[in-house]
Amino acid sequence: MANTQATQKPQLESNNLKVIQDQINYEALLTKKYNEYAGMCTDQNLKNLCTQASQTHKQNFDSLKTYLDSHQ
Repeated sequence: MANTQATQKPQLESNNLKVIQDQINYEALLTKKYNEYAGMCTDQNLKNLCTQASQTHKQNFDSLKTYLDSHQ
């Protein structure tokens, strides 16, 4: 029976799950917005800044999604 418990993934409490899901949605939205802003920029420095911000939020999204998947 100890082996069964060791192989089970830890479950998240519903309030923590909701917080993580909300944050995933925010990160997805910010990724999309910064991509759109980068496309609107004519200044290359500003365009690069928006692209970097988009990439950062995509990494945050991926990390949160991986964490969430490991607990379900």
